[in-house]
Amino acid sequence: MAEAIIPDKPALEGLEKKWDAAWSAAATYAFDRAAAAKVGRAGVFSIDTPPPTASGSLHIGHVFSYTHTDVKVRFERMRGKTVFYPMGWDDNGLPTERRVQNYYGVRCDTSLPYTPDFVPPYEGGDNKSSKAADQLPISRRNFIELCEQLTVEDEKFFEELWRSLGLSVDWSQTYRTISDETMRSSQLAFLKNIERGEAYQSMAPTLWDVDFRSAIAQAELEDREQQAAYHRVAFHKSDGSGDVVIETTRPELLAACVALVAHPDDERYQPLFGTTVRSPLFDVEVPVLAHQLAQKDKGSGIAMICTFGDVTDIIWWRELDLPNRTIMGKDGRIVADAPAALVSDSAKAHYAELAGKTVFSAKKRIVELLTESGELLEVGKPFSHAVKFFEKGDRPLEIVSTRQWYVRNGARDAELREKLVSLGHEVAWHPDFMRVRYENWTNGLTGDWLVSRQRFFGVPIPLWYALDENGERDYDRVLVPDASLLPVDPTTDVPAGYSEDQRGVAGGFDAERDIFDTWATSSLTPQLAGGWERDPELWNLVAPFDLRPQGQDIIRTWLFSTMLRSALEDNRTPWKNAAISGFIVDPDRKKMSKSKGNVVTPADILEKHGSDAVRYWAASSRLGTDAAFDPQNPTQIKIGRRLAIKVLNAAKFVLSFPVPEGAEVTHPLDASMLANLNTVIRDATTALENYDHARALEITESFFWTFCDDYLELVKERAYDQRHEAQASAALALRIALSSLLRLLAPVLSFATEESWSWFNEGSIHTAAWPEVQETHGDTAVLSIVGEALIGIRRAKTEAKASQKTAVARMTIAGAPVALAALRLAEDDLKAVGRIAEIDYVSGETTAVTHIELAPQEV
Repeated sequence: MAEAIIPDKPALEGLEKKWDAAWSAAATYAFDRAAAAKVGRAGVFSIDTPPPTASGSLHIGHVFSYTHTDVKVRFERMRGKTVFYPMGWDDNGLPTERRVQNYYGVRCDTSLPYTPDFVPPYEGGDNKSSKAADQLPISRRNFIELCEQLTVEDEKFFEELWRSLGLSVDWSQTYRTISDETMRSSQLAFLKNIERGEAYQSMAPTLWDVDFRSAIAQAELEDREQQAAYHRVAFHKSDGSGDVVIETTRPELLAACVALVAHPDDERYQPLFGTTVRSPLFDVEVPVLAHQLAQKDKGSGIAMICTFGDVTDIIWWRELDLPNRTIMGKDGRIVADAPAALVSDSAKAHYAELAGKTVFSAKKRIVELLTESGELLEVGKPFSHAVKFFEKGDRPLEIVSTRQWYVRNGARDAELREKLVSLGHEVAWHPDFMRVRYENWTNGLTGDWLVSRQRFFGVPIPLWYALDENGERDYDRVLVPDASLLPVDPTTDVPAGYSEDQRGVAGGFDAERDIFDTWATSSLTPQLAGGWERDPELWNLVAPFDLRPQGQDIIRTWLFSTMLRSALEDNRTPWKNAAISGFIVDPDRKKMSKSKGNVVTPADILEKHGSDAVRYWAASSRLGTDAAFDPQNPTQIKIGRRLAIKVLNAAKFVLSFPVPEGAEVTHPLDASMLANLNTVIRDATTALENYDHARALEITESFFWTFCDDYLELVKERAYDQRHEAQASAALALRIALSSLLRLLAPVLSFATEESWSWFNEGSIHTAAWPEVQETHGDTAVLSIVGEALIGIRRAKTEAKASQKTAVARMTIAGAPVALAALRLAEDDLKAVGRIAEIDYVSGETTAVTHIELAPQEV
C-alpha cells in the first residue's frame, strides 16, 4: 500500500476548493468517449440532467434534488460505468425576461430602433419598482443583449455553487437553451413536426397573460383562490313572457354573450330549450341551449356563454357551434370596436361606456348601468373560487382569439394518447406511484400543445409568410427554410426566392415574430446534450438516456413534453428511468417558493456547515418524499457534519495501525466484523441499484458507527500491540473495513472520503471500484454479542461511579450458551478495552454484566 500522508489535525474546511481543483485538473468526471465506444451503449450511464433556469439564484430545493442524482451517478461510475453527466442552462423564457426587466429597469418595445453601446438605467436590481410604467422601453435587440449578458453571469454563479456542492458533472459537456446549436436543434425538430403533420397553426381562443402579452399553454396554468361575487341579471324572453335570471361573476362580458345554457335534465329550463332571449343593456337575441357541462346546483342553474369568460366557455362555444364575439383585448382592456351583433344606438352607447376599460373598471361601470336599467336584481356576498393564472403571472388569465402554433399531443388523437401512456409503462419510475401523475395528465389533456409565444428572448419560430396582393399574410403559404440553413431568425434572414427589399410589401413576405415556448426547447434536453442530428456517434452511445431526474411539479411540463418529442421523433422512451424528487418545505410544511417568500438560498449554508453535511441532509430523504428544512435549526445537516468529521478522524486512527506484509484475518471478532460488512455492502448496493439512496446511507451509516464505537474500541489495543499474535488480523481487518466504508460513503460524503482515501491510495476514490462482498468465514453474531457486552461494561462502570479508564479486578457476565461462547472468542479484546483482569461467565437469558469488582488500587 502507498505510504499514508496524514495531516496532524484533519478538518473539513477547505476540502471543497482543494478537491474541486484536483478533480478538474485530473478530468476525474470527464466522459471518456473512447472507453464508451469500446464498451458500447450497455457500458454507458447517461443522465438527462435538468437545466436550471438562469434567472436569479438557486435555492435549497435545487441542492436537494441534484444531490440525489449525483449520489446515483457516483455509484454507477464506481460500478464501472462510463458516465455521461452533462449540465445545461435554461436561459430563455419568461422568468429570464422578468429578471432582466427588474434587474436593469427596462422593458422591450419592438417599435424602437437598436441603440449601440446602450447602458441600462439600473444594474443589480437598484430599480425598486417592477411596474412596466417605471421601466425604460428599449429595442428588442437591446433587450435580448441584456438577457444574454445577465444569463451568462448567472450561469457562472450556478456552476461555482454546483462545484462547491461536489456535483460530479462533466463541465465540458454543457449547453445553453439559447445557443446557436440549441436553436438549430429546436428549429429542426419543429420543421420535422410540420413535415409529418404534427405541427399546425390555428386561430382559436387562447389563454392569455395580459402582463406578459403572450399565450399560455395548459401545462403552465395554476389555480389561485380569488374573491368574486354572483350578480343576478335578468335576460328577457323574446316572446315577452317574462325574464330568465342568470348568475354570473363576470357581468363585464355581457356584450360578448352568445347563448344561455342549462343541463338537459334540468326540468326548470327544459321548456326554454330551442327558444331565444334578449340580453340586458345590449338587446342581442341569443339562444337557450342544453349541455351536459352545465351545473344544476351552480347559481341559478342556467349560465351565460360568453366569448370568453373561462375554459368551459371555449368548450361550449366549440361543441355548440356558436359565434365569436370576443371583446377582451390582448392588453386586458375592452376593445374599442363593438361586436357586430350590437345594432341599436343604446347598445352601442352602452358599449362605448366600457371600451378601453380594464376588467375591474368595466365590471364597476356595467354594474352601474345594469342598476340604472333595473336589470341587476342582486349582488351576492363575496366568496372565494379558483381562477386560472399563468404560473409565473400576477393577474388572472383572459381568453382572447389569437393565431398560434400547436403540436399534437394526444388530446384529440386517441392513438397518440394511448402510445404515450404505453411508453410511460416502459419507464421505471422511482417512486413508482409518480407514473399515475403522468398518466392522469396525459389522459386529462383538453387541447394540443401551444408552442408559440409572443415574447422576445427565445428560439425564433423559423418561418415566413407570403404576402398577397394587398400586403396581407397568406397563412396557406408558409415559407419554410432548408434544414441546412438553420438556425435562422426570420426577422433578419430572408426566405429562399425572396430579397430583403420584399420584406413587408405586397407580393413579398413577412417574418414570423413569435418565439417558441421555453418547454418546446427544454423538451429536447436529451437531444441537446446527446448530439442528436449533430453527432450521431455520441447520440448512439448515450440515447435513450438511463436517467431523467426531476421534480414532481414538472411532470406535466418537462417530463411529458420530452416523452412526446421522443415518441414523435423516435417512437421510443427518451430514458429508461425517471427519478422524481419531493419538495422542500418550510417548518410549517409549506412548499418553498419565491412567491411565498420562504425560499432558502444554499450558499451560506454550504459555507457554514460544509458541502458533505448538506449532501448528507439531502441524501437522507427518499425520492418522491417531501423534506422539511429549518435554516435556524438544520438538525440533519449538523448530523451530517458530525459524520463527515468522524470519517476523517476514524480514517486517521485506523491508518495509525501498521499492517504487516502477508497479514491475514484470523481472529473470530475480526472475521465477524467483515462478515457484517459483507451484509452492509450487499444491502447498500441493492438499495442504490433501486434508486433508494436514503436506505443505502442509513445502512452504511449505522454500521459505520458500530464500527467506530464498538469494533474499533474493542480491537485498538490489539491492533497497537505488535507483539500480539492477532495484531496483524486486527490491523488488516481495520484497513479492509476502512477502504470499503469510505467507498460506501463516497457518493454522499464526497469530500471527506476523497481526503481520507488520498492518505493511503493513489487516484480518486470516485473512480475506484465499488466494494464487493468478500469471502469470509466469520459469524456475524459475534460482533453484535461482544458489542452488547461492551455496552454493559460501560454501563456497569458508570453505575459504579467510575471512569471508563478504571481498572476492574473481576467482572461477571451472564448470557445464553451461544453468547458466552462468542464472548470467550473475544475475551482478550474485552479485557483490554475494559481494563479487566478476570471475567467470569454465568448462564442467563440475556447478555448482561451482573457483577463488577473494581481493582483495589482504584477504590
